Amino acid sequence: MTKGHLPAVGADVERQEQGHWLGGVSEGYAEVGDVRLHYVEAGTGPLIILLHGFPEFWYGWRRQIAPLAAAGFRVVAPDMRGYNLSSRPGRVEAYDGEKLADDVRGLVHALGAQSASLVGHDWGGTVAWTTAMNHPEVVDRLVVLNAAHPRKLSQGLHHPGQLRKSWYFFFFALPELPETVVHANDWHFFRHFLRDADPAYTPEEMAHYLEAWSQPGAATGMINYYRSSVRTSPKRAEAALRPIQAPTLVIWGEGDQYLGPELAEPERDDVPNLDRVERLPGASHWVHHDEAERVTQLIIDFFGEPVPAAA
Repeated sequence: MTKGHLPAVGADVERQEQGHWLGGVSEGYAEVGDVRLHYVEAGTGPLIILLHGFPEFWYGWRRQIAPLAAAGFRVVAPDMRGYNLSSRPGRVEAYDGEKLADDVRGLVHALGAQSASLVGHDWGGTVAWTTAMNHPEVVDRLVVLNAAHPRKLSQGLHHPGQLRKSWYFFFFALPELPETVVHANDWHFFRHFLRDADPAYTPEEMAHYLEAWSQPGAATGMINYYRSSVRTSPKRAEAALRPIQAPTLVIWGEGDQYLGPELAEPERDDVPNLDRVERLPGASHWVHHDEAERVTQLIIDFFGEPVPAAA
């Protein structure tokens, strides 16, 4: 169902409803700075924000939302800027890492909370790392799935093996050509990224992904994450790093075809309150899909038993 008090949506985002794809969720939009973020929500209790990666959107968390809500949490899964039904700025500068982290802080406050626990996968994990560095006051606990800490990723990109795995970073940095390529053959390029998932995505699930990718400007928004990243100087990226104080759990699918297993463990100086790195040998990059029940239980256990609100 959709919340009755949704704000009017500007020309850059057409109001649509997708919550019925999952059932048991409400759906809304939050005004955050210069963007409007679409999200789905379920449950009551301590706030968890689920940040999706590329080339997913809120629906990437379909196997976690209901179980986490049933465990006693308020679960919010937004479309990050550039994706699906959220605002889709066209400028590369709009996808700077600081802006993405500001979106998360703004979303927490727009939801009426002071802080939240974050779960991020892939690019959502990168944004979660950055939010915990830039806005520690809004991050209670942090779970990162198959997203290397920025320092580890930077180090990894100095090695030929990881460079080969990350070839698409540099392809996406090109102007215009990537948009032409990803649209071709019914979004074959984007669908190819999801090929490792086990079980395979169903035709119905894939149809939802195609709908999200087909939103006007979404392909450019998604690709602009990579363009912005490649344009950021190593010196600036290094200067932005700060120790993360939030208790942190890393979950890592060892069958990741895009990130080497050596990138899973962050430096202790960068994440002094790292609980552990939980490695799942049979899972691909899409660990939250492949090992959905295991990942969900790890999140519930790490965030702890919710404390019922006082009457």
